[in-house]
Amino acid sequence: MIGAEISDKDFERLRRFFESASGIHLADCKKVLVCGRLSRRLRHFKLDSYREYMDLIESPNQRAERQMAIDLLTTNETHFFREPKHFERFRRVLKELADRPGSPAIRVWSAACSTGEEPYSLAMTMSEVLGGRSWSVLASDLSMKVLEDARLGIYQSQRFCEIPRDLAEKYVLEGFDEYAGQYRMDASLRQRVHFEQINLMEPLPRVGPFDVIFLRNVLIYFDKASKRRIVDALVQKLRQGGLLFIGHSETLGGVTDSVVAIEPTVYQRQS
Repeated sequence: MIGAEISDKDFERLRRFFESASGIHLADCKKVLVCGRLSRRLRHFKLDSYREYMDLIESPNQRAERQMAIDLLTTNETHFFREPKHFERFRRVLKELADRPGSPAIRVWSAACSTGEEPYSLAMTMSEVLGGRSWSVLASDLSMKVLEDARLGIYQSQRFCEIPRDLAEKYVLEGFDEYAGQYRMDASLRQRVHFEQINLMEPLPRVGPFDVIFLRNVLIYFDKASKRRIVDALVQKLRQGGLLFIGHSETLGGVTDSVVAIEPTVYQRQS
């Protein structure tokens, strides 16, 4: 039944669906990825073709399955403390913010949080630098599945090993018995991180303002017009002088003039 490749016509139809839902354009070279990730859903529904699957998810009463397809097609590669130089810079920024007069709450947004490694890394850093001061992290993603995993804050040993030992001892609980080999972020840290489904291609909810936004390894999936739209919308959620971090394989050169580069991959909102 399943094993046949997706036809060009059906792939184009699925590509239009996914781009409409996420803003991400699937290149022709992604056909193998699409088949690999969606074939199990065809087996689940005992369908013979991707055309039948598209008929299914485009039915009005299949909202949950549409979200499932989006979750499966969304790339969610992440690690704790990914790109360490960003966290070195982030610590310096937090110390500067801590000296800000009036002591307003410090807010940070992880705008493509995946399974939670980035926002929890931000939260551990903020806890270390800011202590008992008022601070919070908003963590958002398009995929409901990864958000569910992120809220739980449970990770396998290979992920746990990415956390510096001194931080792991303070903020991570080791499982035992049937949970042996699993680790959970401490509740005191989890309560500082709020998870929310947000599609960056749609009008943003009433959140913020933020002192720092992390939007790393996201823009590579969008065309120039979409990049501009996303960045300009996010910048409106930054405080004046707030910082936007993007991935080391990305640049905003020629994309927007709403921010200025202060070092590679770190941008500041213009006054």
